[in-house]
Amino acid sequence: MSDKMAQARMADAAAASPDSDLQARLADVAALLSADTPVQIVFEQGEEVLVELYAPVGEDRQKPHERDELYIVATGEGTFRRGEEVVSFTAGDLLYVPAHVPHRFETFSQDFRAWVIFYGPKRPAPTDLS
Repeated sequence: MSDKMAQARMADAAAASPDSDLQARLADVAALLSADTPVQIVFEQGEEVLVELYAPVGEDRQKPHERDELYIVATGEGTFRRGEEVVSFTAGDLLYVPAHVPHRFETFSQDFRAWVIFYGPKRPAPTDLS
């Protein structure tokens, strides 16, 4: 094996290490998920960004969040609700949800996994002016 190939393999091993924030492999993070633990934090940088892998089982029970978020569908397909809007999704799709907006994956295949990216500062919930 050439020195360059050996260095590349060592770099790959370091990137896959849990001590590195360079790379997160879907299969490795997904192996940590279960029905009791459908969310795994992958990366966190203070209030700036939080990245998770999300794989609900049976029903999506999440509540609105204090930060804007992006979902990048890694595997699977289904339907997603944001407020009154409903869209179909499949692997490769990007879904956006502003802070405090009710949302959930209404239907999803068994292989559904999504990268979740929370970004920006936490925002207070809007006050009801009615």
